Amino acid sequence: MNYKKLGKILGKIMILEGILMIAPLAVSLIYKESRLHILAFLIPILLVTSIGFLLQIPKPERNTLYQKEGFALTAMVWIVMTLFGAIPFVINGDIPNYIDACFEIMSGFTTTGSSIIPDITTVAHSTLFWRSFSHWIGGMGILVFVLIFIPESNDGSSMHLLRAESPGPQVGKIVSKMKMTTRILYLIYLGMTVLEVIILMFDKPIPGYENDQFFFSLLATFGCAGTGGFGFIPGSMELFHPFSQYVMSIFLILFGCNFSLYYLLLIGKIKDVFRSEEFRSYFMIIVAAVGFVFLSLVGKFETFPQIYTTEEAFRHSLFQISSLMTTAGYTTTDYDVWPMLAKTTLVVVMFIGAMAGSTAGGIKVSRIVMAMKGAYINVRKLINPHYVPKAKFEGKTLEQKTINDVFAFITLYFFIFLAAIFLLSFDSVNGQIVTIVSDAGNYEVKHGFFSNFSAALTCISNVGPAFEAVGPYSNFAGYNDFSIIVLTLTMMLGRLEILPVLILFNKRTWKKI
Repeated sequence: MNYKKLGKILGKIMILEGILMIAPLAVSLIYKESRLHILAFLIPILLVTSIGFLLQIPKPERNTLYQKEGFALTAMVWIVMTLFGAIPFVINGDIPNYIDACFEIMSGFTTTGSSIIPDITTVAHSTLFWRSFSHWIGGMGILVFVLIFIPESNDGSSMHLLRAESPGPQVGKIVSKMKMTTRILYLIYLGMTVLEVIILMFDKPIPGYENDQFFFSLLATFGCAGTGGFGFIPGSMELFHPFSQYVMSIFLILFGCNFSLYYLLLIGKIKDVFRSEEFRSYFMIIVAAVGFVFLSLVGKFETFPQIYTTEEAFRHSLFQISSLMTTAGYTTTDYDVWPMLAKTTLVVVMFIGAMAGSTAGGIKVSRIVMAMKGAYINVRKLINPHYVPKAKFEGKTLEQKTINDVFAFITLYFFIFLAAIFLLSFDSVNGQIVTIVSDAGNYEVKHGFFSNFSAALTCISNVGPAFEAVGPYSNFAGYNDFSIIVLTLTMMLGRLEILPVLILFNKRTWKKI
């Protein structure tokens, strides 16, 4: 294990985190917050950058990183970012419990959006900014950003880091140089972010928040870009005007696409974009899911407390599908009181997620497509042992190894998901009655199996809000410290797609070769 090299890169990450914390510090100064809120960011900035510079001193004997080192480093980076990123919340008193603060910032960096804060109106502007900004930081990936600055090697080290952090079963360079690939990805990411902020500024300000229009447009865009879902006003996106809700729906879908496709658009290969099997499948699922939810809301298959106009039903259907399928988790209404068909559809898209190579979580559309083709091949082989598979994905022959890797990932995904549900069952919150205050009115729900089921699902898929006691108009504050730690680890496992975390905690990783 190349400890000095790992420490050197980890130190760079820590310095970067300190630099990024200057942004919420500036927000604190702009909004003239208390000295405590200023110190809440100043202290960790000095602490994290000092440790980062100290880690630069030892000179590594070799600059190469093996695959297992790249995977372990990736998990270490996210843990370190969380441990230091949570400090401001504790110092300024917005989240006094350090474990809760780690949950909150891990939820931010992993673009989950699940929150521990009971009343968002009591939180300072700098805290709101840091929470949402962490979505934008974690969306494209922390190490992907660092790869822009560290020297490129010819030994595949950079590729190991990119593969460990980027979501999806297949990761590759879009141009010959890794550094150029990461720069292109981030320029596209930044360009789309700026574009959304500008478009949102054309809408009317939210009544009662006229002075915060630019600030809220920025926070909303951070959540859309990173496909996170931290709310910063009561009701998440409910108070935004329909124009902004439609804009966010569209951008959520766009940020759920593989960013390599945008590069193809930039160089004029438009036909190649539409040839992408995952791209076509992604939009087909969105259209079908929106259709199912819309029909359940206007078709009166079941009765439910809310009555929408046809336009409202379509807008809420589009927004919630685009939000939950891209694992952003923003909400415009209380979907927990929707008919069973609508809620079932939402649960299904939470499992699926968006495209590989996007900022979204979930299993990914590409894996779902490959798993279905793999299952078909296996069934055909059972019927006819002499059957020769001819399945293709994205124009390439689907190898048995790739199919096995997909099945292995899905198996691990569901094993961890079920383990999280089991561990949450020990919490004393189970069986308690929770009062929900939403646009559907006040009602009570019992914290039971489906609350834990959806909490585990929303964390491993990095979605955000769940159902019942942890639904869109509730939070995770009822869980005890043990459950919060379980859910925090589940979020990290989901964002890093399991393997880097498992490699980090495997004792063989740290044995001398």
